Order: sequence, then structure tokens, then C-alpha cells
Amino acid sequence: MAVITVRNLPDEVHRALRARAVLNGRSTEAEVRAILADTLLPEGRTALGTLLTTIGRRAGLTDEELAGFTRREARRS
Repeated sequence: MAVITVRNLPDEVHRALRARAVLNGRSTEAEVRAILADTLLPEGRTALGTLLTTIGRRAGLTDEELAGFTRREARRS
């Protein structure tokens, strides 16, 4: 897993993170991870392979041509 260092974080932001972490029963670090994941990878998002398949169907691609999109998506799951 990657490591990120955030420099020059305002004290007010750090206090808010700590308070939010306490409310959620997590460490500050775990809270930051949760915020990032929830913001960048929301549930219900459309996977790229699904989006490409939808576009491909509208463009008239065959099932064989579309299979490449779903195979690639399945490898990432």
C-alpha cells in the first residue's frame, strides 16, 4: 500500500479530523483513509468496463467484441 504525507495541514483541519475520528470510533489515520475512500471510490460507481460495454452496445458492437471489456474488468475485481 502507498503512504502519503500531508504537510502544512492547518490545526483547525487536524482538530476536525480528530473529532470526526472519535465520533466514528477510529484513529485519525483510519478516518483519513475512510474519507479518501468514500470520496474517491463511492459505492454504486460505474466500473469502467461496464461503462465501455454500455457504450459499445449503443455503437452496435457484437458480444464477442464486448467480451474484452468484461474480461479486463473481472481481472481487477
